[in-house]
Amino acid sequence: MLLDIAAELAKGGGTLVLLHGNADPDALASGFAVQRSFPDVYIGTPGGLDRVSKLLAKNLGIETFDDVAKVHSARLLILDTSGPEQLNGTFDLTNAIVIDHHAQNPRWAGAKMYHCDDTKASCSEIVFDLLKAAGKKPAREVSLALMFGMLTDTGYFKFARANSLVTFSELMAIHGIQMDEAMNLAETETDISERISQLKGAQRLKYWKVGEHIVAVSQGSAFEASVCKALLGLGADIAFVGSQRGEEFRVSARATQAIVRKGIHLGKMLGGIGAETTNGGGGHPGAAGLTGIGDVEAILNIAAESAMKQLRDL
Repeated sequence: MLLDIAAELAKGGGTLVLLHGNADPDALASGFAVQRSFPDVYIGTPGGLDRVSKLLAKNLGIETFDDVAKVHSARLLILDTSGPEQLNGTFDLTNAIVIDHHAQNPRWAGAKMYHCDDTKASCSEIVFDLLKAAGKKPAREVSLALMFGMLTDTGYFKFARANSLVTFSELMAIHGIQMDEAMNLAETETDISERISQLKGAQRLKYWKVGEHIVAVSQGSAFEASVCKALLGLGADIAFVGSQRGEEFRVSARATQAIVRKGIHLGKMLGGIGAETTNGGGGHPGAAGLTGIGDVEAILNIAAESAMKQLRDL
């Protein structure tokens, strides 16, 4: 499949890479690698970049387009996006190629090509495999970007798998890149607004004890993923944090690796909730998201009930 995708990307007419809303470094690095390795590739970010991705783009000079209507291309390449609902906007999928590393999603059935490998901890690893299938050696800055994408998606190897370490080592060796170069590529201190969001999240949290485990939920207006991580640091085993923007909501979820090893898969959990509520969810076993139309408090309660049920069944 990757060889077929490489052949398609090598054709003329241009490719618009689409990243999920509030795109993370793994998504941006994957797009950058494709942009630098194939002709006429444009990176579309209609849902914007997250704080660290913006810094990565600045440091490596990565050009992106928020207004994708200005980009004319023969095909779409959708990267690191678990479902169509995570794209900001409506797009024709009949000529789209999808590369992802989350759980398989039947909502991509209309895509021209769909390659999903959930054995990979990051999309950057799959894109590196794509470059190898195409016989292309990544430039030094591309290797750095892919390494940083892997670092951030594995929690700086806290959640890494064996194949991730092998791929990372291979990328290091291509250009003799040192570990600190990748680690410090987009290093930044947590700004005060994010720290305030974490404190507000702690102030507003509700939690339930299920045996020896704790499920926590909270609401905020920004930095949902960061607040989730803060709640895990406070002692939660599973955390859900949501925000409401008009009729739309966004929920981030995180779980400790100890809970994941016991069988919890947040991506499948939120994917199921998304299907039940006609919204879109998905992600990794220990990190996932859910977006759509509805009341965020109700969605958080559904998520908490689902998590508690699964914990009771362990």
